[in-house]
Amino acid sequence: MELSVLNIEGKATGKKVKLPESVFAIEPNEHAVYLDVKQHLANKRQGTHKAKERGEVRGSTRKIRKQKGSGGARFGSIRNPLFKGGGTVFGPRPHAYAFKLNKKVKELARKSVLTDHAKNSNVAILEDFNFATAKTKSFTSLLKNLDLTNKKVLLVLAEPNKNIYLSSRNLEGVKVLSVGELNTYDILNTSKVVFVESSVKELENTLS
Repeated sequence: MELSVLNIEGKATGKKVKLPESVFAIEPNEHAVYLDVKQHLANKRQGTHKAKERGEVRGSTRKIRKQKGSGGARFGSIRNPLFKGGGTVFGPRPHAYAFKLNKKVKELARKSVLTDHAKNSNVAILEDFNFATAKTKSFTSLLKNLDLTNKKVLLVLAEPNKNIYLSSRNLEGVKVLSVGELNTYDILNTSKVVFVESSVKELENTLS
């Protein structure tokens, strides 16, 4: 598949880039995508939730009533989970949700979602560019020229660029990543993936 290279004014430059079939034309694997997204979201969880148990809640340790002779059940502490204000039984405890996923599975997942975007014509190629200064107005103008205003857009650079990143930071639904930061979740969570010209070759080297 060949795509025309656009400039920042949204016009064709006359150049074309061939998308590597090893990345943009594979047989998609939905299970690999599921696992990669699951791991991405699990790794973002803090896992700091905690409920106090009977040994941790505030309350007296005095025995409420004598052990026998009352005709009722035995009660040894006001912090008993059966009482209001008592401890929680089997409540949540802090723990990590992160889990390991093989590198090849993650690569397969990224290739799968990129293939899906390419089949649905949701991939565009932009010539390499840079902003002299970090201005949101510059990036807004770029989106307008590409007819991507009010759409979820993922811009993929060959390497991190501070001015481009800062220019896009205040725009809702816009994300700028380098090839090394690219992940399955962010590719899925966008309606248009825009690659700069140099990032296509870098992506092919990374996922080959």
